[in-house]
Amino acid sequence: MKLTVIGAGCWGLTLAWLLTDNFDQVTIWGRPQDLSEDLLKNKHCSKPLEVRLANKVEVTSDLSAAIKDADIILNVVATSGTRDVCENLKNSGIKSEQILVNASKGIEVPSLMRMSEVIKEILPEQKLAVLSGPTLAKEVLAGKPTAACVASDDIQTAEIVQKACNVPNRFRLYTNNDVIGVELGGSLKNVIAIASGFAHTMNLGDNCAGTLLTRGMAEIVRVSIHLGANPSTLYGLSGIGDLIATCSSPLSRNYTVGSMLAKGKKINDILAELGSVAEGVKTSKAICELAKKLGLEVPVSNAIYEAVYTDITPEELLSKLMNRKLKEEERYI
Repeated sequence: MKLTVIGAGCWGLTLAWLLTDNFDQVTIWGRPQDLSEDLLKNKHCSKPLEVRLANKVEVTSDLSAAIKDADIILNVVATSGTRDVCENLKNSGIKSEQILVNASKGIEVPSLMRMSEVIKEILPEQKLAVLSGPTLAKEVLAGKPTAACVASDDIQTAEIVQKACNVPNRFRLYTNNDVIGVELGGSLKNVIAIASGFAHTMNLGDNCAGTLLTRGMAEIVRVSIHLGANPSTLYGLSGIGDLIATCSSPLSRNYTVGSMLAKGKKINDILAELGSVAEGVKTSKAICELAKKLGLEVPVSNAIYEAVYTDITPEELLSKLMNRKLKEEERYI
């Protein structure tokens, strides 16, 4: 079997490294400007992560060659680049029977479409699955175990990916047929991770951390249900599992963004220093627009949107959240 990974960023390189032994052939595609000489010649990169790939892994900027004869194609480019990549895949001869697995967690702005919706709009006949869960790249590279889920409207497609990409003792995969819930859980938790890093750096305490995770989860479930998700999915790996991991770890890029915002740094400087994509930044805008469209309240996400896009102070944000009108705690399951 052949695996092709589209995107040579942190998670793309990590997945290629992790899954190498599962496939006869592994190819990584990246834009020429994203492929360093070290990666092309030595199968090694040091930024933003230290990754050394096996000699059998091919690295190329030729998309047609990369996807030729691939059984599974992993899309691991940033959310903002997925539409262009799908157009290029269409023009590069992707076949409908090849399984395209989206592993990017985000919502397209300004369309407010989930990644599977973007993909299906351009490649309507494509076999499609979504991979999501608590998967901090540095921990995966360190050989630490985790689990994730593979969601597809066609459960047989999910099962093929599950069997092909499961790595004993290190990467356990579960199937799921709730694509909406899996995608929204993985995307919306990034905003709450920013809030968590923000609160931790402000030294607001463990009680506050627990409150943020709980109320943040309530927002994720609230929005996701209105968009057609099964609420139980949000309490699985791609929801609360991913939320706990990213909200409690400085290894999370979104957590790091929140921490730096709490120190008074501006978002453009933060992203430049980070050197990689933090999907929660754009997703904070997306969830606020989705919530407004649906007539829902998302106060934690709104606070992060303000922290990212306005000059509001950390103290003002905290006051706005803590002094909102009192209400009943909602229950979904």
